Amino acid sequence: MGNRIRLRRKELHLKQGELARLLSISNNHMSAIESGKQKTSIDTFLNLCEVLKVTPDYLLLGSMHANNVSKDISDMLRLCSPSDLALAKEFIELLVARNRTPWNEEHFI
Repeated sequence: MGNRIRLRRKELHLKQGELARLLSISNNHMSAIESGKQKTSIDTFLNLCEVLKVTPDYLLLGSMHANNVSKDISDMLRLCSPSDLALAKEFIELLVARNRTPWNEEHFI
């Protein structure tokens, strides 16, 4: 889990001290969490998920994707702003509408 925290923190361009400050914990405690020497409280864990914009599944199991959405797409969507996500949703809706043809219409009912 600590390695995933470290990787995600770096993806978001956060320094360890910045993350510790956002979580209201000491830098030493954050370092110990990332190195696997200490575990987090449930409150810190949930705050960590929120700050890093990941699901608990990702930190615990390494899985950020749902069902059949590829991990890279899921990972990239987590870095998008709310307006970007709205645009992505509109684009996906257009793709779904485009793929509705008489031969595959039954898949969308």
